[in-house]
Amino acid sequence: MPIYTYRGRDKKGEEVKGQLDTSNAAMAAEQLVNGEITPLEIKEYIEQRSLLGILSGIFEPKPTLIDLIIFSRQMATLSRAGVPIIKAINGLSESSENKIFKDILKDITKQLNAGRELTYALSRHENLFPTLYISIIRVGEESGQMEDAFLQMTRYLTLEKLTKERVKSAMRYPTMVFSAIFIAMIVINIFVIPTFADMFAKANAELPMATQILLATSNFTLAYWPYMLGGMVGGIFLLKRYFNTEKGRYKADQYKLKLPIVGQVIRLATLARFSRSFAMSLRAGVPITKGISMVAKAVDNVYVGEKLQAMRQGVEHGQALTKTAKETELFSPLVMQMLAVGEETGQIDELLLEVAQYYEEEVERKLESLSSAIEPILITFIGIMVLTLALGVFLPLWNMAGTVK
Repeated sequence: MPIYTYRGRDKKGEEVKGQLDTSNAAMAAEQLVNGEITPLEIKEYIEQRSLLGILSGIFEPKPTLIDLIIFSRQMATLSRAGVPIIKAINGLSESSENKIFKDILKDITKQLNAGRELTYALSRHENLFPTLYISIIRVGEESGQMEDAFLQMTRYLTLEKLTKERVKSAMRYPTMVFSAIFIAMIVINIFVIPTFADMFAKANAELPMATQILLATSNFTLAYWPYMLGGMVGGIFLLKRYFNTEKGRYKADQYKLKLPIVGQVIRLATLARFSRSFAMSLRAGVPITKGISMVAKAVDNVYVGEKLQAMRQGVEHGQALTKTAKETELFSPLVMQMLAVGEETGQIDELLLEVAQYYEEEVERKLESLSSAIEPILITFIGIMVLTLALGVFLPLWNMAGTVK
């Protein structure tokens, strides 16, 4: 929440200055009037940071998912032991090794000491605490079950971390191979082919088509590499800028699900995250419509999130959850059957956990076979590259050797 500085006059006509922690300037003015202060000037306070402070903030490691998991687990333990929340968070801030996370915990403690709720203090740092996290903690705060709320988030975040690590591990091998191929192509074009080009030019030999293509590619790279490098850097910058827009991120998340081989894994992992998050919110007592809206922001995919928001609108208009889920075309027929059984028996949360487990097992199975699925593509690509180089380099050499004989 922003801070506003004000200048005004009290009921005696004397000038007063100060700061207010409120959501907007209108609310700040209302607070001043209620406090019998006539506002003369209200403006948002922007903290002036030194160059050293800015640089240290850039290079300071940001809090990670592991920090959040450890915090949640420790809060669950301290809540079980009966330690007051303010004292618990204050103690964790002193023991935290990450400076940014330490400052966040200190700010949360400050807000709690000012009489504000924990969920309000957490919502000030939405970059670290997702919407789902804040909502589950709010339910725990209202029901007095803070230990259970933190334990639920610990389990959820731990599973989230494991899934992300599996995906990264599976993508590491193809990424390294494609990077090695890209670097090899650059080295060959810049250093290897020009050497052979000089030799072929001195021999004045007739060159086959494959060699002419290689030489043309190499000459183009040597002549225009600054423009190619600039175009690549500029293209990456423009793509990042586009993907940071609402439309760009929607398109990126949509095409991400359509990628060959990898897209299916991302889709299954996203649906597993939705199923487990939704089940957890229902178990915590969150209403279905609010739970869907909350989880739609937690799936980390704008395209899927929009489909889930359409589910929420259908439920609000009186449609069955299973019917709205079918209209999204996200779920398989087997999952739809499981959801239908859960809706009929009134155990949607239990069936959603089964669905989450099913999707997670599918993700694990797909990840195990991912390398074997990508290997033929990599081998074919490398084979084409080696064959092109061999034909382009060795055919003229053989022709020259035949001429000499």
